[in-house]
Amino acid sequence: MITLAQAQTILSAGFAHARAQSAKPLAMVVLDAGGHPVAMAREDGATFFRADIARAKAYGALGMGADTGVLAERAKGNPTFFGGVVTTVGGDLVFSPGGVLVRADGVVVGAVGVSGDTGEMDAECASAGIAAAGF
Repeated sequence: MITLAQAQTILSAGFAHARAQSAKPLAMVVLDAGGHPVAMAREDGATFFRADIARAKAYGALGMGADTGVLAERAKGNPTFFGGVVTTVGGDLVFSPGGVLVRADGVVVGAVGVSGDTGEMDAECASAGIAAAGF
């Protein structure tokens, strides 16, 4: 389970990491293991689609059981399957780095999605937030 306090720590630490790296303005979403939002925030200057994209990254990681950076690499070798997955769920997921699973004692308890900079920077900010929250 991810508490609201933990989710808020993930967001604040993720944004702090982004600012330290001079990343572009981001949106971050924290989902619980059922795919329900626990917390979301969008920095000033982040475009309005960013929150939707961040949620879709987190949702994709949860639904497929892997970080979206890993899924993006897998999709290159099997585009028909991954395209079918996107169609099956109504386009509500994104296979681009920035969706990172949150684990407690090896069990997936949620995911963080970040959007606004490169996929690699998005994933780095998600991981920084997750680590700061003690996961």
